[in-house]
Amino acid sequence: MRYRELGKTGLKVSEIGFGAEWLVGGSYEDVQAIIDRCEELGVNIFDCWMAEPNVRTHLGEAIKGRRDKWIIEGHIGSTWQNGQYTRTRDMAFVEPAFEDLMTRLGIDYLDLGMMHYIDKESDYETVVNGPFYKYMESLKAQGRIHHIGMSTHNPRIAVRAVREGVVENLLFSINPAFDLLSTDALEEYREGDYAAAHHGIAPDRVELYKLCETNGVGITVMKPYAGGKLFRQEWSPFGVTLTPVQCLHYALTRPAVAAAMVGVKTPEEMDAAVRYETASEEEKDYATVLANAPMRAYSGACTYCGHCAPCPVGIDIATVNKFYDLAVMQEELPAGIADHYRQLDAKASACIQCGGCEDRCPFSVPVRERMEKTATLFGE
Repeated sequence: MRYRELGKTGLKVSEIGFGAEWLVGGSYEDVQAIIDRCEELGVNIFDCWMAEPNVRTHLGEAIKGRRDKWIIEGHIGSTWQNGQYTRTRDMAFVEPAFEDLMTRLGIDYLDLGMMHYIDKESDYETVVNGPFYKYMESLKAQGRIHHIGMSTHNPRIAVRAVREGVVENLLFSINPAFDLLSTDALEEYREGDYAAAHHGIAPDRVELYKLCETNGVGITVMKPYAGGKLFRQEWSPFGVTLTPVQCLHYALTRPAVAAAMVGVKTPEEMDAAVRYETASEEEKDYATVLANAPMRAYSGACTYCGHCAPCPVGIDIATVNKFYDLAVMQEELPAGIADHYRQLDAKASACIQCGGCEDRCPFSVPVRERMEKTATLFGE
């Protein structure tokens, strides 16, 4: 296992990390087996955003007596209310949820205290300019969290947080499906020039990676596999498949990235991720695969570029599509994805079928149909 410096935090993290969200609903034995295997493989960082009490307790029991072997990335603002996950900024819920996390994990401090899931400007303003951030600072002053971080899927929010100096690390979603179609290249794509269209990463993401590198803000990566979307041709927006090793290499070659947090259900899935450490350069090569991807692969496939916006009823169509795509690739609806979907201000069922989004979509995605399917899938 290779280890990397996480920005300026002074922490050295394994470049393959463990994302624990897929263990919600699992047994203690499931959690223990993965924790044991991680330690055998040299994995030393895990992320816990989940508020579900049992998974927190199982993780705590699994690391009991070996806290010093782990760098723990824990989320603040993720709460358990009325039997379900709720993201909140209400301090009456935030503070008890943090104490619950610490008690169930059986720890005195978090290495990385993450302001949980900030994707909107209004939410950022509420968190950073209110009692939430003051609470984060007080926890750091007490030594109960060692570094302040943030999780987000929105590069503009991430850039702002880095520029304003409010974070020391970011948990950010990185994979080829989210990165590789430049907004500036859409016109070239429409004109049929695939080679020109596929010439770089979306500019706002380029800015983020460079800014983090320059400012010493480390990145831990969520969604390196796009929820498995890139592993099967019929799911991939590129019309070609990538391997776990290729996806990990993509994430780990972005500037400022220290660790790719892999969500796994079994020790064998962690083994597959850690094979990256011994993979050849040919096995890691994702660029050749993507460069030869068929142009037709984009037709009908959402790449989450956001050109469908604005929606007259406020649906974040790209995010809804992302949650739908992640959900339908599993045999059962994943609890974590369903929980995140429920936090959206406007859900798929609010769609008025106006079709404006489809007129603006460069890839002919049947958005109205997908909104209906999403509402059904998530039980609206």
